[in-house]
Amino acid sequence: MEKVIVALDAMGGDYAPEQTVQGAVNAVRSSSDIKVILVGKEERLKEELYTKCGYSGDAIEIVNATEIIEMGDVPTSAIKNKKDSSLVVAMKLVRDGKADAVVSAGSTGAILVGGQLVVGRLRGIKRPPLAPFVPTTKGFSLLLDCGANVDARPEHLVQFAQMGSIYYENVMGKKNPTVGILNIGTEEEKGNQLVKDTKPLLEQCGTINYVGSIESREIVRGAVDVIVCEAFVGNIVLKFFEGLALTLFDSLKQGLMSSLRTKIGTLLVKPALKGLKKQFDTSSQGGAPLLGLKGLVVKAHGNSTSKEIEIAIKQCVSFKKQKINEKIKESISE
Repeated sequence: MEKVIVALDAMGGDYAPEQTVQGAVNAVRSSSDIKVILVGKEERLKEELYTKCGYSGDAIEIVNATEIIEMGDVPTSAIKNKKDSSLVVAMKLVRDGKADAVVSAGSTGAILVGGQLVVGRLRGIKRPPLAPFVPTTKGFSLLLDCGANVDARPEHLVQFAQMGSIYYENVMGKKNPTVGILNIGTEEEKGNQLVKDTKPLLEQCGTINYVGSIESREIVRGAVDVIVCEAFVGNIVLKFFEGLALTLFDSLKQGLMSSLRTKIGTLLVKPALKGLKKQFDTSSQGGAPLLGLKGLVVKAHGNSTSKEIEIAIKQCVSFKKQKINEKIKESISE
């Protein structure tokens, strides 16, 4: 089978390049249908790849890039001025057909700007949304947009619903996934003007299974498969979800280790706790793809470890095999 080629921004992220390089090595060692192009400062990457990781195969190559886009850089200026940055060079590989996807744990703003300016949008796509999976009691729901378009209009949200449905159906294998718009209530009169203007358009859209409004408390219950909102709301929901999960598990751990009695009890419930933690691990499904571009761009968490980078790389294989971009292109036209 032809390998899926992933350009990895090896200098992006809090723990780059150590964790990014190790993630790439883990990915190619565990999957024979992946090739990774590490993009970044060549000598540093060689040291990590060959000396520290001991890699000697041919499924990873290095492309030199002399600059790094820092988290504090202004995204638009960084993309335009740092043309030899690891992120821009990686995106150019996708644009030029030399890679199928790019994965980066770097600046979210730069990834969003670069995705549109360097990789480019598919014809007919008005705004590309970031679409991460969030864990629920039923599995996972897709939340979009969670950071790309804070000034979205009703027609944008309809496209988010369409693209999200295509992505969810093909990646999760569920036909006709349910779609809901995030709202402050399920009553018809509830919502701000954006939500009120969007609801009738979603009802009239024949390519999605729209079931109405859902409240934020219903997200964790898996009320719908695809959750639609504009980026300001979506990003707050996502960050709150991640912070709450970490806080709850930390507090639970402290409580369970507070006395000899609770420590003994912990031994009995340890398997169940491990399963619960795994179920609500926000990184287990990889990064957030920026849907609607001419090539796949995946934003991984800024604090991604090698395991999370590995998952994000493998996520690209599923996206490519399922021909998500082609299906979005066929479904949405001007």
